[in-house]
Amino acid sequence: MKKYILGFMLAAFFMGSVSLLTPVSVQAQTRYVARVVDRNGRVRWVPVKNPSYYRRHRNRINMLVGTAGGAIVGGLIGGKKGALIGGGVGLGSSALYSYQLNKKKRVYRRVTNY
Repeated sequence: MKKYILGFMLAAFFMGSVSLLTPVSVQAQTRYVARVVDRNGRVRWVPVKNPSYYRRHRNRINMLVGTAGGAIVGGLIGGKKGALIGGGVGLGSSALYSYQLNKKKRVYRRVTNY
Protein backbone atom coordinates (compact mmCIF):
# COMPACT_ATOMS: atom_id res chain seq x y z
CA MET A 1 0.00 0.00 0.00
CA LYS A 2 2.86 2.38 0.80
CA LYS A 3 4.35 1.82 -2.66
CA TYR A 4 1.12 2.88 -4.33
CA ILE A 5 0.76 6.00 -2.20
CA LEU A 6 4.38 6.97 -2.78
CA GLY A 7 4.04 6.32 -6.50
CA PHE A 8 0.89 8.42 -6.68
CA MET A 9 2.57 11.28 -4.77
CA LEU A 10 5.61 11.22 -7.06
CA ALA A 11 3.42 11.15 -10.18
CA ALA A 12 1.34 14.07 -8.89
CA PHE A 13 4.49 16.03 -8.07
CA PHE A 14 5.93 15.34 -11.52
CA MET A 15 2.71 16.34 -13.30
CA GLY A 16 2.50 19.54 -11.26
CA SER A 17 6.11 20.47 -11.93
CA VAL A 18 5.82 19.94 -15.69
CA SER A 19 3.69 23.07 -16.03
CA LEU A 20 6.29 25.09 -14.13
CA LEU A 21 9.21 23.83 -16.21
CA THR A 22 7.74 24.48 -19.65
CA PRO A 23 9.01 27.69 -21.26
CA VAL A 24 6.70 30.61 -21.82
CA SER A 25 6.03 31.03 -25.52
CA VAL A 26 4.79 34.63 -25.35
CA GLN A 27 7.71 37.02 -25.45
CA ALA A 28 6.25 40.45 -24.95
CA GLN A 29 8.03 43.65 -24.08
CA THR A 30 7.20 45.09 -20.70
CA ARG A 31 7.21 48.73 -19.70
CA TYR A 32 6.28 50.55 -16.51
CA VAL A 33 3.84 53.42 -16.20
CA ALA A 34 3.34 55.81 -13.29
CA ARG A 35 0.17 57.61 -12.24
CA VAL A 36 0.31 61.37 -12.74
CA VAL A 37 -2.44 63.86 -11.84
CA ASP A 38 -2.62 66.95 -14.06
CA ARG A 39 -3.29 70.46 -12.84
CA ASN A 40 -6.91 70.18 -13.87
CA GLY A 41 -7.36 66.91 -11.95
CA ARG A 42 -7.17 64.38 -14.77
CA VAL A 43 -5.28 61.16 -14.10
CA ARG A 44 -2.81 59.99 -16.73
CA TRP A 45 -0.44 57.03 -16.85
CA VAL A 46 2.92 58.09 -18.26
CA PRO A 47 5.77 55.74 -19.20
CA VAL A 48 8.74 55.75 -16.82
CA LYS A 49 12.04 53.90 -16.53
CA ASN A 50 12.18 50.63 -14.65
CA PRO A 51 11.97 51.59 -10.94
CA SER A 52 14.75 50.45 -8.64
CA TYR A 53 14.49 47.23 -6.67
CA TYR A 54 14.04 49.11 -3.41
CA ARG A 55 11.31 51.30 -4.88
CA ARG A 56 9.37 48.30 -6.13
CA HIS A 57 9.72 46.24 -2.92
CA ARG A 58 10.03 48.95 -0.26
CA ASN A 59 7.43 47.53 2.13
CA ARG A 60 8.88 44.01 2.07
CA ILE A 61 12.45 45.23 2.59
CA ASN A 62 11.42 47.49 5.48
CA MET A 63 9.57 44.63 7.18
CA LEU A 64 12.52 42.28 6.69
CA VAL A 65 14.98 44.75 8.19
CA GLY A 66 12.65 45.52 11.13
CA THR A 67 12.13 41.83 11.88
CA ALA A 68 15.85 41.03 11.66
CA GLY A 69 16.77 43.98 13.86
CA GLY A 70 14.19 43.04 16.48
CA ALA A 71 15.33 39.42 16.47
CA ILE A 72 18.99 40.43 16.90
CA VAL A 73 18.26 42.77 19.79
CA GLY A 74 15.88 40.27 21.41
CA GLY A 75 18.42 37.47 20.99
CA LEU A 76 21.12 39.53 22.67
CA ILE A 77 18.85 40.36 25.58
CA GLY A 78 16.88 37.15 26.10
CA GLY A 79 18.28 34.23 24.08
CA LYS A 80 16.10 32.14 21.77
CA LYS A 81 12.81 33.14 23.33
CA GLY A 82 13.85 36.79 23.31
CA ALA A 83 14.78 36.52 19.63
CA LEU A 84 11.30 35.22 18.84
CA ILE A 85 9.61 37.97 20.83
CA GLY A 86 11.94 40.63 19.41
CA GLY A 87 11.27 39.45 15.86
CA GLY A 88 7.54 39.75 16.44
CA VAL A 89 7.88 43.22 17.92
CA GLY A 90 10.18 44.27 15.06
CA LEU A 91 7.73 42.93 12.49
CA GLY A 92 4.81 44.76 14.08
CA SER A 93 6.65 48.06 14.37
CA SER A 94 8.00 47.90 10.83
CA ALA A 95 4.53 47.04 9.49
CA LEU A 96 3.13 50.04 11.36
CA TYR A 97 5.82 52.24 9.85
CA SER A 98 5.45 50.89 6.29
CA TYR A 99 1.68 50.75 6.03
CA GLN A 100 0.46 53.56 8.30
CA LEU A 101 3.09 56.17 9.08
CA ASN A 102 5.01 56.38 5.80
CA LYS A 103 2.90 55.02 2.97
CA LYS A 104 4.19 54.64 -0.56
CA LYS A 105 3.44 57.69 -2.64
CA ARG A 106 4.16 56.30 -6.10
CA VAL A 107 2.18 53.63 -7.87
CA TYR A 108 3.73 51.66 -10.72
CA ARG A 109 1.85 49.45 -13.12
CA ARG A 110 3.41 46.91 -15.39
CA VAL A 111 2.03 47.07 -18.93
CA THR A 112 2.67 44.31 -21.46
CA ASN A 113 2.74 45.15 -25.17
CA TYR A 114 1.89 42.41 -27.62
